[in-house]
Amino acid sequence: MSANCLFCRIVTGAIPSTRVYEDADTLAFMDIGPIIKGHTLVIPKKHYDPITQTPEDVLAKVMVVVRKIAQAQVNGLKADGVNVLNANGEAAGQQVPHIHFHVVPRFKTDGHHWNWAAKKYDSLDEMKKMAEEIRKAL
Repeated sequence: MSANCLFCRIVTGAIPSTRVYEDADTLAFMDIGPIIKGHTLVIPKKHYDPITQTPEDVLAKVMVVVRKIAQAQVNGLKADGVNVLNANGEAAGQQVPHIHFHVVPRFKTDGHHWNWAAKKYDSLDEMKKMAEEIRKAL
């Protein structure tokens, strides 16, 4: 646990939350600033950040809960779809430095649109070079 971490304080109950699901390792709770009503956050109870420093077994447990929440949003809220989002680092828009996944129910009539301006590579060679750099780093 990190004493200064908002999500760690939610885990301990020091900050109230509306809990949706909890087990020994994970917690799912409602986001207080939802993109769409029903927006739920899923976190490991232990403090990890970023995703690259989170143990694989912890990520696996969190992702199982993400799937459960997504299915519950479809079944319980009659969502037409679900977005699963994760941001790592300030440059990516992460605001709370504790690994977490947003599970956002989507409805055909929710009116939300992502501001995703797709870009292009300068060439196929540029894309292949970047892929090679990623492969080498694996």
